[in-house]
Amino acid sequence: MNHSDTMPSPRLERLLNSGRQHLIAGGLKGIEKESLRIGKDGFISQKPHPKSLGSALTHPYITTDYSEALIELITPPFAEIDDTIDYLTDLHQFVYDHLDDEMLLGASMPCGIDGDESIPIATYGTSNVGQMKHVYRRGLWHRYGRTMQAIAGIHFNYSVPAELWPALRGLENREDSLEAFTADAYFGLIRNFQRVGWIILYLFGASPAICKSFFKSRPSLMSQFETFNKGTLYHPYATSLRMSDIGYKSKNQASLNIDYNSLPAYIKSLYHAITTPYPEYEQIGVKVDGEYRQLNSNILQIENEFYSTMRPKQIAMSGEKPTLALKRRGLRYIEMRSLDLDVFEPVGINASRGRFIEALLLNCLLHDSPPNTQEDYRIYNANQLAVANNGRKPGLELNRNGESIPLQDWANEILDAMEPICRVLDEGLADKPYGAALAEQREVVRNPDLTPSARMLSAMSKNDEPFACLALQSSNEHVQYFKSRRLSDVRNREFMQLAEQSLIKQAEIESRDTLSFDDFLACYFAQCDDMTLPA
Repeated sequence: MNHSDTMPSPRLERLLNSGRQHLIAGGLKGIEKESLRIGKDGFISQKPHPKSLGSALTHPYITTDYSEALIELITPPFAEIDDTIDYLTDLHQFVYDHLDDEMLLGASMPCGIDGDESIPIATYGTSNVGQMKHVYRRGLWHRYGRTMQAIAGIHFNYSVPAELWPALRGLENREDSLEAFTADAYFGLIRNFQRVGWIILYLFGASPAICKSFFKSRPSLMSQFETFNKGTLYHPYATSLRMSDIGYKSKNQASLNIDYNSLPAYIKSLYHAITTPYPEYEQIGVKVDGEYRQLNSNILQIENEFYSTMRPKQIAMSGEKPTLALKRRGLRYIEMRSLDLDVFEPVGINASRGRFIEALLLNCLLHDSPPNTQEDYRIYNANQLAVANNGRKPGLELNRNGESIPLQDWANEILDAMEPICRVLDEGLADKPYGAALAEQREVVRNPDLTPSARMLSAMSKNDEPFACLALQSSNEHVQYFKSRRLSDVRNREFMQLAEQSLIKQAEIESRDTLSFDDFLACYFAQCDDMTLPA
């Protein structure tokens, strides 16, 4: 995908020639979706995470992200995206059945906030691990402010079908271990996604406007935007301001130089960031007057602080650092993090979008992926910012391999390259859903007015309303949708039991703690000292 996105995929060609192309189907898909709890007054909730939903510390599917009011819903992974969406819908249903007079904000950019202090930091009980999660969030506040952390998004988790790995390794006559081959291929996927991931922002970005209240704690940033109306700022051609410099692309991390050319290089560069002191954060202090302000004063407190569009993932054991889990057991799946919540969908995403993303990720896996230089990363970041801020601008050109190319031309080449993958994924399916998902996005490339970002601005203009009104009105429509549904008795019992079990598990964790919090942190970070890193 470095030279031409229309070149045949060598890996797919080999699979087709061997008759094993069916092995690309059935990869596991999971979704993590964040949503702000909003009160009847339209402002961010100040209430604690509802106890009826279980423990945010230990519940596998219902937790909180940065804020006590920022619910995060996590599905198990499923081979069929319809099953993933159904489970996510049921999770929403269960939450709504226990929210009383509150609702979930259907937009990514927060409304109803009144500066940093209005955003309650999530708490997780008295255990050491619970305190660590809270102190980490306090550190984010001191480093970046709370407002940025109140932005909501969707993470799309994907694991390549297990049967595909040995087939690809054999067809390529590779002599490295299956685990090493798998890691190498996953990092190739990630590098290709970094090259073309801007297309997610164009097609699915849904944050072209922001409430002026978002800037109460950082008023100097308001001058970068145009005024849409009394309460709203925007860029006329923006797609995803969430993924711009005012959102999750933090300027504080611009010089990190995380290396995605191999798993050892990734671990080494991330290890450097989580173990290297940073003067600006040293000035904040770690423990001041007996109270922790942050976990440490390093460039990153922990790995999760690195805001990337895609993360290589391995399931960590209790108390195990993510980098150590990757080093010990390799990659298990990837987490794509650049999806906005679609205000026009009750759960923020639909199955057609999930199929398109699956096909795009497979396209990234099956194409050649040469190593990246730091200049490459600079170009990819510039392309992403251009699309985030001006993706629908007529004639917008991006940088591909040092040459300018119109966004629409490049997008069409990417979609053309996905066509054979969608045909394989549709084999045996009468309704050809992957081809339909691809065709739907071809229309969006052809007509930018069909993008979620353009539809949002159009609705706001038509009704002469600020962004907050559109967000709250859409959220109320979602409330009515879930009021019209009923959770099955089987699913309701499942979720009730999970909630009860999570509360019991939290109490058990708290009762077993024997170390002081200071000693607990020292033991946790001592894992870094045990890592044998490549030279």
